[in-house]
Amino acid sequence: MVAVRGPRGERETPLETRGPLTGMRAVTSCCADHPGTECIPWPTGEIQEPALYFEGDDLYDSMRAVIRQARRSIDVETYILAADEVGRSLAAELADRSRAGVQVRVSVDAIGSGGVFSRELESCLEGDGIEVRRFARWSWRHPSQVYRRDHRKLLVIDDRIAYLGGFNIHRESSRRVVGRSRWRDTHVRVEGRLAAEAGALFDAFWSGDLDWSPDRGARGDVLVPNHSRTCRRRLHCLYNRVLRSARLRLDLTTPYFVPDRRTRDELLRAARRGVDVRLLLPAKSDVPLARWAARAAYRRLLDAGVRIYEYQPRMLHAKTAVVDRIVATAGTANLDSRSLLVNHELNLFSATRVFCENLIEQFEKDLESSTEVTSSTWPGRPRASLLSETVGRIFRRWL
Repeated sequence: MVAVRGPRGERETPLETRGPLTGMRAVTSCCADHPGTECIPWPTGEIQEPALYFEGDDLYDSMRAVIRQARRSIDVETYILAADEVGRSLAAELADRSRAGVQVRVSVDAIGSGGVFSRELESCLEGDGIEVRRFARWSWRHPSQVYRRDHRKLLVIDDRIAYLGGFNIHRESSRRVVGRSRWRDTHVRVEGRLAAEAGALFDAFWSGDLDWSPDRGARGDVLVPNHSRTCRRRLHCLYNRVLRSARLRLDLTTPYFVPDRRTRDELLRAARRGVDVRLLLPAKSDVPLARWAARAAYRRLLDAGVRIYEYQPRMLHAKTAVVDRIVATAGTANLDSRSLLVNHELNLFSATRVFCENLIEQFEKDLESSTEVTSSTWPGRPRASLLSETVGRIFRRWL
């Protein structure tokens, strides 16, 4: 057994879940807070392959099934938990396990869930013995705390199975509820050592230690929270490291593309040195201002050789990246300044072969439902688009 040390002691997890070295050369990263140091280990793969979910109903069914098997603990951390068909169904499963003696803790973001997580549902959960917290409520004494949100989506069962990724717990992601207009998203399920680390991360966050992260050895895939005791911008470091390391191809999917200057420049440099950079963004967005800001950057990206695709059928909410077909990341972080520099986020950084291949397969499938934006067609866009891009460019720093 190998122990994962968290803020409340050690969690044991089977040694056999640790993956062998894959033969990849570890690339030294440059920490944004401490230049010249490595704040994110390069992943080497897992024996137990992370499972991927691209449909909300499949994910929610899997979550409910695993929740029913819980014997000791269930920890839920999410940006949005809605009091709708999806949220109430999951809440009923949580309440059932709580009444059976399982410890259940639920943390929702006070802003993200503010208008959808009803007091009535909160009271029902608490009435069934579930501990419920709203992260960073508005406070007149500390108004600045609302700026940094908990954007993580995490479910941990008995410290042996964990889910993380882009899916919130709401009806918008369910085909059964909203039909063909449901959101396109990506979520990951991990087991063994990574699940134990996810449980320790939840424990730390619940106890108020927002900068704790697990100590890592040299092997296996990596769970990357945005903040640690030595670096408060770890996902910024991760994405810049991925961009710098690409040699052949880089496939990026994000719903909100408003990167900081350093990340944007690394993306441009990758394309200029001959990397096939493909950027998949939504044609339809739940935050129009973010889409306007993204489109304001198209001209410069296209001139550098970045290939841009807009996903047409529905809202695209997935956050993934695959570099050279050998390493990939999926999780909660968007390619925008808030995710990379401000919010609490959580991504899986993986060199597991099947995980990378499955993300590539889904990326290619998404491209079939997308329209490519080219240097020849982009100048002919409507004048209304030019006006909205100007607005997006002005307000991008606040997104």
